This record gives sequence, C-alpha cells and structure tokens, in this order.
Amino acid sequence: MIAMDMKKAALALILAALLGSCAFAERRPRFIKVFLPDGAAITSELAVTDAERARGLMFRETIGPDQGMLFVFPEEGVHSFWMKNTKIALDMLWLDRDRRVIHIEADVPPCLEDPCPSYGPGRPALFVLELKAGSARAHGIRLADRIEFVLPDLAVR
Repeated sequence: MIAMDMKKAALALILAALLGSCAFAERRPRFIKVFLPDGAAITSELAVTDAERARGLMFRETIGPDQGMLFVFPEEGVHSFWMKNTKIALDMLWLDRDRRVIHIEADVPPCLEDPCPSYGPGRPALFVLELKAGSARAHGIRLADRIEFVLPDLAVR
C-alpha cells in the first residue's frame, strides 16, 4: 500500500513539473521588436528552443516587410540554415554576441528539391534574423551594422 502511495506521489510530482514547464513556455514572450540600423522596427517571432529553431519559418505562406524571426542560440557557434519546407524567399542575417551583422545571405530562395543547400557564415554567431527577401537591401543593412533588440530574461532559457 505504501509503495502504491509513493508511486502516486511520484507521478503527481512529475505531472506538476511538466505542467509547470508548459506554463513557463506559455509565459515566455513570443515576439519582440527588433530595430534595424535605419530605425525600422521589425516584429520578430522568437525561436529559442531546439524545436522552434528547427521549425523556423517552414510552411509559412507569407511574411510581411515589418515581420521576421529571431533565432536565439544558447551559445555562439557556427549555425547553418537551409530552406527545407520554406515557401518564401528570405534574407538571413547572422549576428555575433554584440548584435553586429557578421554575414548576410540575401534573397535566399525556397528549396524545391533535395538536397537543399546550407547557408551560413562559417564563423560563430549567437543570433540569426530572418526577414522578407529584399529587406537587407531595402534597409541598407551591411556587415558590422548593429541590430538592436532587448531579449526578455525568459527568452534564452
């Protein structure tokens, strides 16, 4: 009888932990404002977890000129991207820990057949900002430009 009560208590603890982590994820902001060097404000969806980063902008039909996705990595590293299952052309900006642009891939087309090419700077980045294709040119974004944003404390956990 005591063993059964301990099993129930253990299950209750596991359930509470899972529910707590779900509530944590729901409380984390999903969007932040990102400011480009010309002052333009972009509403950027955050991709913080492994699952969010893996999915990215896959299967999206459109992206507005004032929208984007900011990929936040737990540490600087060489992060390559591909356009598998991505239906819209994108500009990709790799940023270092100081939020300076270290690499730009402009007008990257959707991948229509396997194998999909990979894109990346070959040097460490902490963030990648994806924007509608043509945005980097339209906003005059260049290497070493600083992209401004404030991450909520919960965004990088």
